[in-house]
Amino acid sequence: MSTHAKRERLLLADLLEAEGPEAPTLCEGWRARDLAAHVVVRERRADAAGGLLIKQLAPRLERVQAEFAAKPYEELIQLIRTGPPRFSPFALKQIDELSNAVEFYIHTEDVRRARPDWTPRELDPVFADTLWSRLERSARLAGRKAPVGLVLRRPDGQTAVAHRGAPVVTVTGEPSELLMYVYGRQDVADVELDGDKQAIATLHDSKQLGL
Repeated sequence: MSTHAKRERLLLADLLEAEGPEAPTLCEGWRARDLAAHVVVRERRADAAGGLLIKQLAPRLERVQAEFAAKPYEELIQLIRTGPPRFSPFALKQIDELSNAVEFYIHTEDVRRARPDWTPRELDPVFADTLWSRLERSARLAGRKAPVGLVLRRPDGQTAVAHRGAPVVTVTGEPSELLMYVYGRQDVADVELDGDKQAIATLHDSKQLGL
């Protein structure tokens, strides 16, 4: 049975292929080629991927990612489609699902929403619930540097606290849109913000959300 991560992986690969290597993305400074290289390095080069989390390793990550970005674009797309090698932790179905369902969803939207004519994508309820579950677990990490109190709310009333503090801003939207918001894509997230006007402005201008 296909997992959400597997489906999103194939959607991302298809979209990157269709858009071409020079297509814009929401990731500052990255074209589609750079985003594809990031995805491949993250799950195939553990020796370099640590730079995503450890500042001291970031220069090595940049060098390795640049090397992959220089490869033929078609090769990068194929590496994404086929998935990680057997020795990678991401090759385990459970780890792939836990680590990549959100990762691939967000990066697919990074490509889709960089286009001026993008339209919202309808997600099935099961996947929406999966994204909400992931969001509940990662909300405090993603919102740890928020300049104000931050509460995330689904339209059905379920909430998750991303940052404790005052004043409080409540961000309401579908799980997919809330993920885009707290992972630093505020300008393209379809959400509603409620709270003190100055707090909302401060939060909107903040570049401190995300991992």
